[in-house]
Amino acid sequence: MKCTILFLVLSMVVLMAEPGEGFISHIIGGIIHAGKAIHEAIQRHRRRGELQLEQELQQQLQQLKQLQQQEKLNQRFNREQLKRERVVFN
Repeated sequence: MKCTILFLVLSMVVLMAEPGEGFISHIIGGIIHAGKAIHEAIQRHRRRGELQLEQELQQQLQQLKQLQQQEKLNQRFNREQLKRERVVFN
């Protein structure tokens, strides 16, 4: 019984200190703030993952270009060798 009375008295004191707001708006505001913080953290994580993926794709593209350039050089070298061999046989 004493605990109940103490709870009621303290509740009245808090409600009288902020008659327009009470606890509910603070709780709702805190929940909204926490939700926004979680959403921002998820978005940052997602953007970081997208950036890593983009960087990996750029690296792969650069490697592909290098391989293509090497292949062109190899083809030119092979053509030059064939020309030299033809000259030698003729």
